[in-house]
Amino acid sequence: MRILVHDYPGHAFPVQLSRALAARGHTVRHVAFPDFEAPKGPLARRDDDPANFDTHFLDLGEPFAKHSFLTRWRQERRLGELSAQAVTAWRPEIVLAGNAPIDVQAGTLAGARACGAAFVYWLQDIVGIAMRRILGQRLSLAGTLVGIAYEWRERRMLRASDAVVAITEDFRPLLEGWGVARARTHTVENWAAREEIAPAGRDNAWARAHGLTAAPVFLYSGTLGLKHDPSLLADLARAQPHAQVVVCSEGRGADWLKANAADLANLRVLPFQPFDRLGEVLASADVLVAVLEPDAGIFSVPSKVLTYLCAGRPLLLAVPPANLAARIVAREGAGLAADPLDRAGFLAAAARLAGDGALRAAMGAKALDYAAKTFDISAIAARFEAILAEAARTRMP
Repeated sequence: MRILVHDYPGHAFPVQLSRALAARGHTVRHVAFPDFEAPKGPLARRDDDPANFDTHFLDLGEPFAKHSFLTRWRQERRLGELSAQAVTAWRPEIVLAGNAPIDVQAGTLAGARACGAAFVYWLQDIVGIAMRRILGQRLSLAGTLVGIAYEWRERRMLRASDAVVAITEDFRPLLEGWGVARARTHTVENWAAREEIAPAGRDNAWARAHGLTAAPVFLYSGTLGLKHDPSLLADLARAQPHAQVVVCSEGRGADWLKANAADLANLRVLPFQPFDRLGEVLASADVLVAVLEPDAGIFSVPSKVLTYLCAGRPLLLAVPPANLAARIVAREGAGLAADPLDRAGFLAAAARLAGDGALRAAMGAKALDYAAKTFDISAIAARFEAILAEAARTRMP
């Protein structure tokens, strides 16, 4: 098959899937928007990549205004046009696309329809519901109405797709309520590129370069917005004065910490780290930390948690208990989780992990075992291959 995979932020696991599909004999183009502020996977072409794999990057020609509502709206509409052009110029047989703003996803779908390609909607988040909530908070009734319009567009695109790949079974009731045919809906949980995150020792080159080999380390790596409540990380540093709290992130959450927690000598904010150093970065931690906004519920699964599981370290989560990430960590015994509104519970869990090396070792081993048995890219690629082939065979006119 001739497959175009569009993962807007450029994360690690989707491009791993693209390479795996190319290794199975398909011609694959991987599309991303590198200027979006998020941790990046290995997007650049490698010397060992086969000739039937390549990448294409969307280019706005101007800085992306993530935090300017009107400018971002204009730019995302333009990115939708660029995505449509990228699809029609390459003329794939099938498009797998997700993790994108609705305007960008709509452009990708339009491009697929224009060149007769089947379209598979990779449903990472229910974007329309989040937009209705956020815009309603910012712009009152007008924002709510705009959010409702975008939610309606998202529903229509899902119904128009030849197949939908949801990342959790939790999405099924909503999809059925929106009229998405059950027969065209598949569930493939997200994973992490385990083979590309080589576990390292606690005392490694990255840890030494940043002076992290002595004191205990709580480490947060990944996207951190204000909605994630960065004050939890500041409170963690205050509650663990003998530990280092290291945050590898960029954007508003990281900026908030720099401005509001500058008095905390044991809190360090670093930029996103290169993907090829990620194994060392995560191995430098005694505990890996993730937070999620209280109202995310079942509609968001933080990929950083899945990446953490590959590192062989225990996890400390401030995540709604209904969220799939919290359920995985609890079920596998890979760490401790508290509701993000339960600040005392979060800090108590941190203290328990800080004070019990045997517990940390046991939980880290369970995390690594889960990743080893679950994140098999060969099996995952075979599953996607079957879904894509069926979508191409039954493509809607």
